[in-house]
Amino acid sequence: MELKGSVALVTGPNRGLGRHLAQQLVNRGAKVYAAARRPETVDVEGVTPLALDVTDENLVLEAARIAWDVTLLVNNAGISLYNPLISGSMEHVRAEMDTNFYGPLAMTRAFAPVIEANGGGTVLNVASVIAWMHPAQAGSYATSKAAAWAMSNAVREELAPRGILVSALYVGLMDTDMTAMVPPEGKSDPAEVAAQALRAIEQGTPEILADELTAQVKQGLSATLASQT
Repeated sequence: MELKGSVALVTGPNRGLGRHLAQQLVNRGAKVYAAARRPETVDVEGVTPLALDVTDENLVLEAARIAWDVTLLVNNAGISLYNPLISGSMEHVRAEMDTNFYGPLAMTRAFAPVIEANGGGTVLNVASVIAWMHPAQAGSYATSKAAAWAMSNAVREELAPRGILVSALYVGLMDTDMTAMVPPEGKSDPAEVAAQALRAIEQGTPEILADELTAQVKQGLSATLASQT
């Protein structure tokens, strides 16, 4: 799709990758709704702040009413609580699933009719290499991102006849607040990842592998599972 002149809504635009996506979309000539739980924290010049919690169905529907002209939905908002599935908190499991899976799904369901009515467009789901590798210490986050992978694939097929491309971005470690406790070696620059994602959207790419680690992990999905005994 052509980004210049498009109308985008970006969730989680107040920091990290989302902030870069929102700013670069503005720089490319898009109108941008910057949707955050606390819109006053959004400091991207040229955007229209919008109050939104993706886990609140009423706010999601209200966002779709306000942002009636959207042609590009960027489901970027996410949380990571480093929570194991067995010994961790069930409240954290539900929180990660609500934000990382049910939230993007609710947004896509609400905005699909909007995008279709505006002549078609794109949904970009920001996922993670963790969709394909599942460390126990982050089990609930990995599970939520694996669910988002499956959702992206299924929704892509469902929305294609309506003129809507569903693209998913998969990336390893980025230099953001979410990975602040991880040493900086090997981290991607979120500004470069944002630029790569937007180029891929323009080219109509359904699956974006942002770094070498992600490409290697995806390629290794067919490998035999090693014994744990």
